[in-house]
Amino acid sequence: MLTGLSVCEYVSQLASNQPAPGGGSAAGLVGALGAALGEMVANFTVGRKKYADVEEEVGAALGRLTDLRGQLLRLTDADAVAYTQVGAAYGMPKETDDEKAARAEAIEQALKAAAEVPRQIALRAAAVLDVLPVLLEKGNQNLVSDVGVGARLAFAAVECGWLNVEINLGSMKDEQHIERLRTEMQDTVEMAGNMCRQLWDATVARVRG
Repeated sequence: MLTGLSVCEYVSQLASNQPAPGGGSAAGLVGALGAALGEMVANFTVGRKKYADVEEEVGAALGRLTDLRGQLLRLTDADAVAYTQVGAAYGMPKETDDEKAARAEAIEQALKAAAEVPRQIALRAAAVLDVLPVLLEKGNQNLVSDVGVGARLAFAAVECGWLNVEINLGSMKDEQHIERLRTEMQDTVEMAGNMCRQLWDATVARVRG
């Protein structure tokens, strides 16, 4: 599993001439980092006497972010697996009409599976952004800059997830499926972008006092 590697090992594999891991896997990891920064802020808040009155709310945010981090890490691994399945489908024999039909169907299904992973990355990373505002407002104010960084990382994961969905859609044949995913991803990127800008601007304002 990629997520079992050291940071240096993962980055080396990403930099290699192998097709996986690639951008989709990296997007999942970046999203997990955004969630982890939010968790850090929450962990420096929960249990502190100064923040006792917001502990329940911040604790709930912490639990949600921990869950999202786990999901994004699993997707970091899943993306590399999905990519290899697409390659395997393209490598199927295509001499006879039956082989061509089976290959085309396998490619279509593999592309749908490959698009589903970055779709989930984008959705989970957008969910991270939804949680961060409570930490900006009620979390430990000594770590306010980490909320802004977490927001930027989460939004990067949303955009990169979308891009990896789009590259798979370009080779699909199912027009209804293509349209549904494009609409969903467009809405997700737009909403996440608005949230990220709001969080970033509010973070900068707090940092500058």
